[in-house]
Amino acid sequence: MNYEFHWNTVFQHMPEMLMGAFVTLHVSVLSMLIGIVLAVLLAIVKMNNIKPFSYLATTWVEIARNTPALFQIYMAYFGLGALGIHLSPYIAVLSALVFVNTGYLVETFRGGFQSIPATQYHASKSLGMNSFQVYRYVILPQMFRRIYHPMTNQFVWSILMSSLGILVGMNELSGETQRLQSLSFRTLEYFIVAACLYYLITKLVLFSAGLASKKLFKGEI
Repeated sequence: MNYEFHWNTVFQHMPEMLMGAFVTLHVSVLSMLIGIVLAVLLAIVKMNNIKPFSYLATTWVEIARNTPALFQIYMAYFGLGALGIHLSPYIAVLSALVFVNTGYLVETFRGGFQSIPATQYHASKSLGMNSFQVYRYVILPQMFRRIYHPMTNQFVWSILMSSLGILVGMNELSGETQRLQSLSFRTLEYFIVAACLYYLITKLVLFSAGLASKKLFKGEI
């Protein structure tokens, strides 16, 4: 093998790659936050069989969990574009990740809700709490405690799937790596560094999640 590595070119453009990594983390965090809010609402709707919203929740989950994330991104960017609705690459990827994250988290949250004994809900109501207060102070804290690690795994998945933004021209880490390597044709060097950055990001997220769990849940989960 006569390949000669040239790392200087990559290191010269490290600021651009780090900015791409920031965009990756930004879109992943935002998609998770929005997905969590929507998933909680849809899980409650499904559990209480509130029609017609329960049909919407079921359809959302079925599509999100049984079609590729690439399909969601293409539909958000090219599909809506064909209908005259033109989204920026960032918004298209964000919308697709929100859609998929919500679909997976709905079932995760529903399992978390169902693991909490119904007697706790009835006992809280007997103390004079309304339904919002019961969920806010009794049900949701326990549910998030029980599904914390699966939710962390979903966050890591979101970070890695954001790399598909390269296909619609988004300047996240993969997109920025593709752009930079096209200028120098040092493909191997750029993508090795990109892989290392993805690894560091996911490890940082998992490490931070572990520290947060000890602080939020006193090391009990």
